[in-house]
Amino acid sequence: MKSIGKLDGWIYFVLFIGTIFLANYLISHVGVQFGPNEPHLIPVGFGLMAPSGVLAVGIGFTLRDLVQKRLGVKFSAIAVVIGAGVSAFLSPALALASGVAFLLSEGLDLMVYTPLRKKNLYMAVIGSNIVGLIVDSIVFLAIAFGASGLDFLWGQVVGKMYMTIAFLPIIALIDYLDKKKELKVRGYIHR
Repeated sequence: MKSIGKLDGWIYFVLFIGTIFLANYLISHVGVQFGPNEPHLIPVGFGLMAPSGVLAVGIGFTLRDLVQKRLGVKFSAIAVVIGAGVSAFLSPALALASGVAFLLSEGLDLMVYTPLRKKNLYMAVIGSNIVGLIVDSIVFLAIAFGASGLDFLWGQVVGKMYMTIAFLPIIALIDYLDKKKELKVRGYIHR
């Protein structure tokens, strides 16, 4: 069963690294910027604005869980370090903020996602993303933009929640296929 999903684990690993870089690129280049050293913002609804990197980070949380599922916790942390390191070419300050925020949310992810994933991958991803998106948002915004960054907290939370919800059907499909493979490996399915 361990060999099932190793290749897609590496694909998730590379994509996760890419989302960290993409998030830092977006926040530095895409959207409206109201002042120097301010994040580029996008509207996320309800009259809220969020740093544009929120689009990639929301996907990143789900990919982080899939990396952990396929390759283990160590590789999730390695991906964060690599993603933050590559992002340092864009902005060392954003790289530091995203690296610290992702690693902290990774620790919280261990307390939420890890115990739930064997019972229900779908609920594990939802639970860990909710905890991660709140903590990650507070830590990232505070480190990257100081106290004024927290003005975008609720926009950041809403934007990340959108991306989590958008990927739930993919998680449901992955969970279904994994369970089907496991049943086939155990001999319960003969096709």
